[in-house]
Amino acid sequence: MQPLATLPDGAWSQVRGIFTDVDDTLTTDGAVTADALEALDELANAGLTVIPVTGRPIGWSEPFARAWPVRAIVAENGAVAWVAPGNGEHQMSSQRLMGKCQKLSKLYQQDAATRARNLAQLQHTAARVLREVSGATLARDSAGRETDIAIDHSEFAHLDQARIDEVVRIMRDEGLHATVSSIHINGWIGEHDKWQGACWIARELLGIDLPAQIGRWLFVGDSTNDQVMFRHFTHSVGVANIRRFEPQLRFKPRYVTQGERGAGFAEMAHVLLGQLRQARG
Repeated sequence: MQPLATLPDGAWSQVRGIFTDVDDTLTTDGAVTADALEALDELANAGLTVIPVTGRPIGWSEPFARAWPVRAIVAENGAVAWVAPGNGEHQMSSQRLMGKCQKLSKLYQQDAATRARNLAQLQHTAARVLREVSGATLARDSAGRETDIAIDHSEFAHLDQARIDEVVRIMRDEGLHATVSSIHINGWIGEHDKWQGACWIARELLGIDLPAQIGRWLFVGDSTNDQVMFRHFTHSVGVANIRRFEPQLRFKPRYVTQGERGAGFAEMAHVLLGQLRQARG
């Protein structure tokens, strides 16, 4: 991971869109700060497409999909998405969108029958985790989840690494995929993940083959569940707080910001916009 300040001139001159994690990447202490929100506005006003991809639930994501100047939010690690209108409204600044009842569409990767079939196994696994792992609790946002389960390890509760590892083991023992974010341990059924979800929404929403156009996109993240994105994106950035996960990262971002969380996202946005302005003369 190289400091973002070492990015060569023109390295991002072809970037036209950003995928980003949410918790501890866009947010700081659970909230989107003014600098990160302003950065989203500036990116949208420059004509860039921004799509958050998060492990958070689809229900939790809805107000942000309405308020932020983003084209979509992919939730539950790629399973489901809120999509903003395709008529250009997503390019409006967040200040103009605030209070506006923006119509959204919900897209799923799995059909209703598959989701219903998976629900029983997800609930069974959650019950086993709560029974077998001391101190384990469901994430407080669990009521908004439709396709996965989440155990809190650092948001409102604390699990040490040994218990985090045990939760992951149980989820995988029960046939689930499991990843660890900066706040939750997520488990789900299906072959989707953040990368596959990004490819899906790019194809469904924008009509593009993301792997074929990967040089035109950038990803920003902060934790181990972003590794699949760091692996595939030519242009990748970790906000500075990713360093606490560095020993656990097999795939790392190419660059790391000086600022943490939302300040790091804003730092990335200013560097990107500066390179684009320079390229456009």
